Parts: sequence; structure tokens; C-alpha cells
Amino acid sequence: MSLYIKRFAKFDKSVTEWMAKVGLKFLRISIGIIFTWFGVLKFFEGMSPAEGIAVRTIETLTGGILDDQIILIGLAVWETLIGLGLLFNIFLRETLFLLYLQMVGTFMPVFLFPSEVFFRIPYAPTLEGQYIFKNLVIISAGIILGATVMGAKLKVVDSDIDKGTE
Repeated sequence: MSLYIKRFAKFDKSVTEWMAKVGLKFLRISIGIIFTWFGVLKFFEGMSPAEGIAVRTIETLTGGILDDQIILIGLAVWETLIGLGLLFNIFLRETLFLLYLQMVGTFMPVFLFPSEVFFRIPYAPTLEGQYIFKNLVIISAGIILGATVMGAKLKVVDSDIDKGTE
């Protein structure tokens, strides 16, 4: 193996080990910031771009029995609790359960209001649709974080380059 490849392999391994060491924490904190930020915005009427579709979705699912203000405050509290749980790494199992439930709710407009989610059904989402579909990344993040609740960690394994087999 050439000197260049060995140096690259050593550098690559150290970067990968660093990512394994801090990646889950960064993931948890970044998702926590997003939920806290978006949750707090919902406490202030008109500040959240998702406010309208979120309220209409919950009104539709509940048969209109809840007042719009109650829906917004409920969502604000829910999302803020998820965010704070992730930020401070507390009640992680419960926090992730709330996150998963919230994610189910975020996809309901796809089925309830497809003409608002797509401008060409089913392949060209509107801006609101894109906002909804980006939640697939948050669901994936939640799954990865959920795998760590029992103490699992990321582990770096030697690559073929490290072993000298190219």
C-alpha cells in the first residue's frame, strides 16, 4: 500500500472516529433545536408557516371539537417538550415516543389535503409538501436516536484500506 493511501486511511479513520464520537450528540441537539424553535413559534399566532395546515389537519381529525387556539397551544407545548427533551437528553424514550406520534400527524395532510401538498399529484410537492416530506429525515434521526436509548453507540470498524487489502 502506498504511503499516500496509508496516510489517507489514517486521516479517514480519525475523522470517522470523531464523527462516531460526536455525531449522535450533534444529531440529538440539532433536532432538539428545530423542535424547540418551531414549537416556540407556535405560541405566537401567525409566526409558524405550518400553522394553517396543522390546525386544519387536527380540526379534521378531531371533527372540529377543538378551538384553533387550543390546537396551536397544544402543538406548541408538544413540539417544545420534544425539543427540550432532545436538547437536554432527558426522558429520551418518552421524548422520542412524542416525536414519532407527532411525525404521524405531520403526514396526515398528504392524505387529507393532497391538493395542498402537491401541485402535481403524486410527484411534485408544493412548498408545504416539501416541508412535510423533509420529516422523513427527522423520522430517520429519531430511529437512530432511539437505538441509543439502551446505551448503544456508533462503532468504527476497520476498512479494507486499513487492512491493506484494496
